[in-house]
Amino acid sequence: MAVDLSMTVLVVDDYNTMIRIIRNLLKQLGFEHIDDASDGSMALEKMRTKKYGLVISDWNMEPMTGYDLLKEVRADPNLSQTPFIMITAESKTENVIAAKKAGVNNYIVKPFNAATLKTKIEAVFPDAVPA
Repeated sequence: MAVDLSMTVLVVDDYNTMIRIIRNLLKQLGFEHIDDASDGSMALEKMRTKKYGLVISDWNMEPMTGYDLLKEVRADPNLSQTPFIMITAESKTENVIAAKKAGVNNYIVKPFNAATLKTKIEAVFPDAVPA
């Protein structure tokens, strides 16, 4: 994988089990620095105090959804360039289109595996030079 594995990844999901699964998949891929948040507002707080190389967020969360988080991140000049991957159980075309319009870098539909996650992350960093 040609992606910088030393960057810090922020995983945002309101299910601890899903955070654990994504964290384990990221570790399998070689990522070492992984933070997590249980909803969009907590993620936004963390992003404003620490630089993240990638955000992987669930869509359906309360009180702030992943979609709302994405819009907030893109509207903030300090955060707007942060790569953002949305994860959802719904593959509705209108959701994919809405996320793309809001500036998502990639989109993953559950369930997924390490290979899918790797492909989606690599697609977000196309300019990365193979190590």
